Amino acid sequence: MDGVLTRTATLHQAAWRQVFNEFLQARHPEQRPFTQDDYNRYVDGKPRADGVRDFLASRGIRLPESSVDDPPGTATVHGLARYKDELFLQQLADRGVGVFPGSARYLRAVREADLRTAVVTASVHGAEVLAASGLAYLVDVRIDGVVAARDGLRGKPAPDGFLAAAQALGVPPAQAAVFEDALAGVAAGRAGGFGYVVGVDRTGQAAELRTHGADVVVTDLGQLLND
Repeated sequence: MDGVLTRTATLHQAAWRQVFNEFLQARHPEQRPFTQDDYNRYVDGKPRADGVRDFLASRGIRLPESSVDDPPGTATVHGLARYKDELFLQQLADRGVGVFPGSARYLRAVREADLRTAVVTASVHGAEVLAASGLAYLVDVRIDGVVAARDGLRGKPAPDGFLAAAQALGVPPAQAAVFEDALAGVAAGRAGGFGYVVGVDRTGQAAELRTHGADVVVTDLGQLLND
């Protein structure tokens, strides 16, 4: 969803940057600020708590897990995760949900071809964002952070979400395609044995998407129709 269909990936990235840079400045001022590469490698496409753990581990920092009830901004894994969610929702309210026109065109063409579709996202706000995008009527199945928590699905790069979507669609993974802009998501599609994995390069990481398992890389899904 984020970064493939909707422009909300930029909102996620901005929220993560604020969370981590405030934390680093206050507690580890010797550390360099959070970067685009950090976002691509450690955070993008993952559940929030995993993103906190993985980024901080890359800097040699470990925080207590504590509780999902920790106040936003508390120096715990769940406290930083909740702060990120708070910032994201604020930006979503301020800026709304943009849609990539080429992706909307591609999704409509897919449905016109009588193919079934699913959205797989780590976001617990998948239903709200998809509804606000105006694309919900083109999607048969939604596997989001709420569903993942309910069903015990591991986050990307584990393939659980994609496999659950394929099962819900009644389609064997080998006969399904995955479309992903996140390195972790591309790796998940490859790990799940999907028939084709399309990398969507929004941030200049085409080589990394191929390395993580993309069969082809495009900068917009509309290119697939043009070609």
